[in-house]
Amino acid sequence: MSLLNQIHLETAPKHVAIIMDGNGRWAKKQGLLRVFGHEKGAKAVREALEGARKTGVTHLTLYAFSTENWNRPKKEVDKLMNLLVSSLKKEFKTLNENSIQLNTIGNLEDLPEKARNTLLDVIEKTKNNKKLVLTLALSYGSRDEIVKTVKIIADKVKNNIISVKNIDESIINEHLYTQNLPDVDLLIRTSGEQRLSNFLLWQIAYAELYFTNVLWPDFKQEHLYEAFINYQNRERRFGKTSDQL
Repeated sequence: MSLLNQIHLETAPKHVAIIMDGNGRWAKKQGLLRVFGHEKGAKAVREALEGARKTGVTHLTLYAFSTENWNRPKKEVDKLMNLLVSSLKKEFKTLNENSIQLNTIGNLEDLPEKARNTLLDVIEKTKNNKKLVLTLALSYGSRDEIVKTVKIIADKVKNNIISVKNIDESIINEHLYTQNLPDVDLLIRTSGEQRLSNFLLWQIAYAELYFTNVLWPDFKQEHLYEAFINYQNRERRFGKTSDQL
């Protein structure tokens, strides 16, 4: 039986987030420059997207570029931004053909103008697609997101738009970058590293975590299915006991 056939679609995760790690190490193992790892990694995005589409995932969120990644060598950052532009242009037709809506979270103002404009253009042209929402986290950091959220809410309290006594989880959710996204069901990290790296810290409060040794450029649909099978065999209690479920 194929891995895909082992997945019970009714219990498969609906919002999957992936920390795409290992591009540089993959390139080093091949004796190549890091940029070639990023290029191969871009192809792995299509694998993950196709696998998600086949299993009924409604939201796929990818950690594409963190706020800390700006500290990398300028040449590598420039290559990554150029790769973003070329990938968006290349995959635009595929997104529309499969009714996939592009979304983004993060500090878009930090992106180079060409990358930002291309991103916003594809977002606008796919906004009516309904089957799956693909969110790219770009210049994103969860602590930065939470700090900005606190400042916005504090300002609204100061101006009597929000009462302190009314602040709850829903108010916070409404002011996060992810305000239009559901909570994450499954977080996957590739390359064997087992940390969150400042990614969706609020949104993964009850997510299942799955770590694989596979480097991101080698990540295939089968690896995604393995994560889903592992996920559906877990008991998600959300604070309850097993007998209450």
